Amino acid sequence: MKLQDLSQQSDDYRRIEKAIRFIAHNYRTQPSLDQIAASANLSRYHFDRLFKRWAGISPIQFVQFLTLDYTKHQLAESRSLLDTSLAAGLSGPSRLHDLFVTFEAMTPGEFKKQGRGLQIEYGFCDSPFGECLLATTARGICSFGFIAAGGHAEAVENLFQTWPESQFSENPAGLCPLVADMFPAVPNETRRPFNLLLKGTNFQVNVWKALLRIPEGRVVSYQDIAWLVGRPKSFRAVANAVAINPVAYLIPCHRVIAQTGKINQYRWGSSRKKAILGWEAARRA
Repeated sequence: MKLQDLSQQSDDYRRIEKAIRFIAHNYRTQPSLDQIAASANLSRYHFDRLFKRWAGISPIQFVQFLTLDYTKHQLAESRSLLDTSLAAGLSGPSRLHDLFVTFEAMTPGEFKKQGRGLQIEYGFCDSPFGECLLATTARGICSFGFIAAGGHAEAVENLFQTWPESQFSENPAGLCPLVADMFPAVPNETRRPFNLLLKGTNFQVNVWKALLRIPEGRVVSYQDIAWLVGRPKSFRAVANAVAINPVAYLIPCHRVIAQTGKINQYRWGSSRKKAILGWEAARRA
């Protein structure tokens, strides 16, 4: 995706996030287009055009992707896909995510050093889901997340605390093209490979690897992930590992929802999680 297109989508997302929250809170009553547009203080015509430019679908179609019946159906269908892929010995169903996302975990010695001597570049960039913070090392991306309520200062402080002994330099001009590559304009478009460097326990790393098996536009439950990592009774520990995933979107923690079909909280805001899931569902459709 071109940087100027990404900037436009980021601007659009900031303008319609309020409407997304309204949709997320009121989808059970199937709000009309006029009601959704009013929540964003826009006319029906301007809001519909804005929403289609951002999501590629109408607001009403987006509402359909957030209904409980839809998510329940997706849970059942995705579970079947996972079963099939594992039986066939494949690493992931439908989309070979691991062909363009690979990562290595820090060794125990590196973990103990807390990133001492590691050179990290970081920068704030636009994305289809608002502003984000990307951080990279010579070995790959070590952090990627969306800017939440705390703003820039909190995001940078969290990054510094995660890698307390590292050396940091700001380089948005060099990093933002990477963000554009994360979000191809056309679904299933050939992507450049992304290498990640992650710091976590063996269990957390195994959970993050399992997340790579979830295809775009699909959802699974925390119990499904627990089963995939061979710890079927440890879904609460799985939920904790999912919650602290350090690389948003590329490691798709947003695709894990409650077994009931409800879309739970998200590290970078529940409205953003719903927006990403609806956006991906539209691309798959």
